[in-house]
Amino acid sequence: MKRIYLKYKPHYQSNLTLAIPVVISQLGHTLVHTADSVIIGHFAGTIPLAAVSLVNSIFIVILVIGIGLSYGLTPLIAQESGKKNFKECGRLLANSLLINIIAGIFLFIFIYFGSLLVIDQLGQSPEVVAQAKPYLGLLGFSIVPLMVFMTFKQFAEGLGFTKQAMMISLWGNALNICLGIIFVKGLFGIEPMGVNGVGWSTLIDRSIMAIVMAIYVVKSKHFRLYLKSFTLRSISKIRSMNILRIGTPVAMQYTFEVSAFSGAAVLIGTIGAVEQAAHQVAINLASMTYMMAGGISAAATIKTGNNFGKEDFMNLRLSAISSYHIVLIFMTVTALLFAGLNQYLPLIYTSDRAVISIAAQLLIIAGFFQLFDGTQVVGLGILRGLGDVNIPTLITFVAYWLIGIPVGYFLGIYLGWGANGIWYGLTLGLLVSAALLFARFHYFSKKLVRLTHIG
Repeated sequence: MKRIYLKYKPHYQSNLTLAIPVVISQLGHTLVHTADSVIIGHFAGTIPLAAVSLVNSIFIVILVIGIGLSYGLTPLIAQESGKKNFKECGRLLANSLLINIIAGIFLFIFIYFGSLLVIDQLGQSPEVVAQAKPYLGLLGFSIVPLMVFMTFKQFAEGLGFTKQAMMISLWGNALNICLGIIFVKGLFGIEPMGVNGVGWSTLIDRSIMAIVMAIYVVKSKHFRLYLKSFTLRSISKIRSMNILRIGTPVAMQYTFEVSAFSGAAVLIGTIGAVEQAAHQVAINLASMTYMMAGGISAAATIKTGNNFGKEDFMNLRLSAISSYHIVLIFMTVTALLFAGLNQYLPLIYTSDRAVISIAAQLLIIAGFFQLFDGTQVVGLGILRGLGDVNIPTLITFVAYWLIGIPVGYFLGIYLGWGANGIWYGLTLGLLVSAALLFARFHYFSKKLVRLTHIG
């Protein structure tokens, strides 16, 4: 055991140094919706909490499409930085910013005219739908400033500067919580807004974060060498296609996984509002740990891409395996916390005993799938750093939509196991994804190391 630790020790240290700020920053995306759920659960009640659950289940699919597209920049920046091709990094930033702004506008249009129509056809409670619609519209508009924030964030993180995005996310979440309470409760002479209040707080928060992150990158001395080529003249079809060639499959990977969880929320919503509220509580907690594992994955992408650019394949493999070790240790700890505190964690969100009882059962299941969820997201990050995105996309589709959701429907709806059965199906999908992605990484990394020895 000691020999293994000494072998990977340098990579544990460098990966954690890079990952911890990204973990905190990634957590910020989920904490926005967690804060919304907590505020609504305590100050508005079960029906508004179910409305937030329904909207978050729909919006998260749109959110991860946008985040996935923005991730197309990170491995390219890491690889070009490894090659010391600084001017190309600035050119890639210009192309990514244009792509992400256009994508944000189209995603908002899709939410406004698409999802708001579909929400009536999902078999949900009319009271829930009535409160969900305006909230969804506000969240939809917030995707535009979020895409601007993500562009500059991914650029900075691709170059190894991760702390500033972390600080902006922390302050942004503090602002979101304060504004959410003020708007929902109607403090300081403002009319109580209910569910819409957390929609407005999220929109304001993301707009400010985008402005601050952009100013940091443009003004910081760390990026002057890279930004000399950050001009409209740098925009080209070839660079944009290179970004989309990675970003689009990554967006699909996230979409297949997150839409499976959203599909599960819709299935659970057909059982009842209490079950849906319980699902929201449990999935919110699980999403926090997932996004933190996503930070470890993002760091793995950066390190893998950088080593790939340097053609340092031995350290690439060692660094990637150390990321697997880190995420497994982290997810084991969170699994134990979920299992040990399953009766108490739901109290953060609600005092409804029926909701707490079901959520406590789901947290036991969540404890198990933490391990598979963390492993598969790190596997995706490592393969992304290698530029391998198409086969992993197919793996995620098969795991979640051909295995996870059908098995969940069979157990939860057909056999009548309820929300638990649907979560068992999701756990199986995560297990399949984790195993196949690790097998693919193992094959590629061994092949690269052999080429090094031959060379």
